[in-house]
This record gives sequence, structure tokens and C-alpha cells, in this order.
Amino acid sequence: MDFANNQSVITNGASQDTSPILEVKHLKKSFGDLHVLKDISLDLNAGEVLSIIGPSGSGKSTLLRCLTQLETFEAGEVRVDGKNLVVSALNEPIKYAPANVLREIRLSTGLVFQNFNLFPHLTVLQNLTLAPIRVLGIPREEARATGRRLLKQMGLEGKEKAYPCELSGGQQQRVSIARALALKPKILFFDEPTSALDPELTGEVLKIIKQLAEEHMTMVIVTHEMAFARDVANKVLFMDQGVVVEQGTPDFVFNQSQNKRLNMFLERFSRN
Repeated sequence: MDFANNQSVITNGASQDTSPILEVKHLKKSFGDLHVLKDISLDLNAGEVLSIIGPSGSGKSTLLRCLTQLETFEAGEVRVDGKNLVVSALNEPIKYAPANVLREIRLSTGLVFQNFNLFPHLTVLQNLTLAPIRVLGIPREEARATGRRLLKQMGLEGKEKAYPCELSGGQQQRVSIARALALKPKILFFDEPTSALDPELTGEVLKIIKQLAEEHMTMVIVTHEMAFARDVANKVLFMDQGVVVEQGTPDFVFNQSQNKRLNMFLERFSRN
């Protein structure tokens, strides 16, 4: 299955371009007096997977919303696929890039929501083709052919004319993933993609994401599935109270780190 055919050329499991495809430096975000993101820095190379873990309320979803332009932020630097999201210097008031640059960045990223966010009045295929036709200007038949190919790869062949209400939660989430891939993003963000699913349906979605990882789709995944975060990622980042408490390889974060807050968090999950 070629889910990630829009990625840069991969050689021996690594991108030929050594510069990060995503760079975040000292990002800060507040809602009034509530400081949700206090000083977030990270980077990700093309073809890598970053798992973000941490307790509820630690700022994980807000971080994704800032990086996909669903929320603004007050300070920091963000660079996506070589383009600067903001053009102000680090210690200056935030000034966002011109609209045409923001649009290019937006089109290079895709976000899969935890609650699917499919259009209920549209069929599955219409959900997949709406943005490619209207946003990218792709001819209708080409968009429909791509949509059918993606549905087949998601194990949803024959569901083109179904409406979201006629699908299981796992099927709806797979449609959401296909919809994001239809725009050929450079980076795919997942905001707790299995939180609304029961354990059986969770496996369906995690299998698809693992296949994407095997094909070197660049991904940032916020998840409470610890075993999945460990197995699928090249890097793991642990957040708590709006800061990055620990980050590193899955082996370091899950097996070697001496950080007390991280180990308390992992122990709680191991008991569940």
C-alpha cells in the first residue's frame, strides 16, 4: 500500500534532505491568564514519527492546533517544510507570515481529529473529494479516483456512497485519515485518534497508522496508547503542565529515563 507517495525520497529509512521538516522553538500560548504552552521546542525530520504523550490538560492538543493554524500563539518560532509560520524575531511580538505563505503551510499539513469531524450530510466519497476539488482545483474525476484508491487502502472499498452515520467509529476514523491524505500533506497530525473508540475499533485505526509509519509518512501523534506510542515512533515527547518534561527515543523515554514525573505517569498507565 502506498499511503505516503507524497513524501520526499527516502534512502535507507532516512530522508535525503537532512534539515527538519518541522521546527518549533520556544512556542508559548495562553488563554487569558492561563498559560497552556509555556516553552515548547521540538524538531522532526521527514519520514519520522513523533509521539506526544502526557496527562490530560498538559497542552498536547493545543500544540497541534497551533501548528495547524487552528489557534494563534503569542511567542515562538515555527518552521514547516522550509517556510516560516511567523516572520517576527524570537523576542518580538508575533507577526504571522503573509496569507499566501500561511496557505502553503496549511496545505502541507493535515489534521485527523479525535471525533472524526466528517460532514454528516455528505457521502464518504464526497467527504474525501470536497477539499481536493475546491481547495486544490483537482478535476472531479481525478479526485474521485484518488478517493476510491484511498478507501480501498483503508479497507473501506464499497463504502463510497455510505453516510458517516452508517459507519462504525473505526470506519469513520479511517475515512477521516483518508480525507487528510487526499490533500497530500507533508506532515500528518493526529489528535488522540482513538480516544472516541472502543478497544476493538482502536486496533483498526492503529493498524492504518502503523502502515503509514512503515511507508515513512511524517507524523505527529498525540495519544494515550502507550504501547502504540512506543512501537510506532522514532521520537517520543512527554508534556506536563505546558512544558516538555522529557523527550528522546522510545527506548530512552519508556525504559531509561530517570525523570520522576514521567515515570509516575508511565506507572499509572501500566496499572490500567
